[in-house]
Amino acid sequence: MSNSIEIISWNVNGIRAVANKEALKWIDERQTDILCLQEIKALEEQIPQDLFAKEYQESFVNSATKKGYSGTMTWSTLQSDYHSTCDHVDTTAEGRIVETHYGDIALFNVYFPNGQKDEERLAHKMKFYDNFLAHCEALRKEGKSIIICGDVNTAHKEIDLKNPKANSKTSGFLPIEREWIDKLLDHGYIDTFRYVNGDEADRYSWWSYRASARVNNVGWRIDYFFISEDLAENLEDAFILDYIEGSDHCPVGIRLSI
Repeated sequence: MSNSIEIISWNVNGIRAVANKEALKWIDERQTDILCLQEIKALEEQIPQDLFAKEYQESFVNSATKKGYSGTMTWSTLQSDYHSTCDHVDTTAEGRIVETHYGDIALFNVYFPNGQKDEERLAHKMKFYDNFLAHCEALRKEGKSIIICGDVNTAHKEIDLKNPKANSKTSGFLPIEREWIDKLLDHGYIDTFRYVNGDEADRYSWWSYRASARVNNVGWRIDYFFISEDLAENLEDAFILDYIEGSDHCPVGIRLSI
C-alpha cells in the first residue's frame, strides 16, 4: 500500500447517463485509489464497462430494489477484508450504503435520504441519520477508524449554501438536519473540507438544474468526507472538484497518509 491514498466521492445522478457523456474519463488522469459513487440508478448488470480505462482490484455495487433509483458503488485498488450493505440502517433496501473495511479503517460510501418530499420522508431521513451514527459508534468501540463519504443531503452552516435565509424552511437546511451534523462532529468526527480549507466561501458540490444555478454558482455543499478524529493527523488534503461536470453534483475528495 502506498503511503498516501486518494478517495473520491461523487453523486453521479445516473451512471448510465454519465457513461453516455463520457463524464468519468477524468479518473484515468488521477491516482485515485478508491472511487465512491452515489445515485447510480442501475443494477450491477446495467453498469457500463467503458466508464474509464483504469483498473480497480475490486468493486461493490448496492442497487436499490426499486429500479432506476438510488444505489451506491465503490471501486478500490486496495483489497478489503469485509464489506456490507448495512441493511439494519438502510431498512427500506434503497441501496444507500457500501461499507468496506481495510484493516483498521471502515469506509462508508453513503447516499443519505432526501427529506423534501413530505414529513414522513423527513422522519425517515432523521431515523437513517441516527441509526447510521449508532452503527459507526459501535465500530469505533471495536477499535475501527471511520471514513464517511457521500451525499449527506444537508448543508451544515450558512456558509455552505448560497441562499441560507431563503432555504431556512427547506429540507436540506432545516435546523433538525443541521443539528445532526453538529451531533456527528460532537461525537468526534471531522468535516475534512472545513478542517483543511477553513471558512472558504462559495464552495459548493450541488447546483440545481434550474435558472443557470451552476453558471452563477448558486449552490449547496451537501457532499462530504467526515473522518473520525483519530485520523486527523493522517489528513493531507480535502478538496472539491467543481470543474468536473456530468451531474448536478461534482466530485469531492481527500488524501490520507496511511
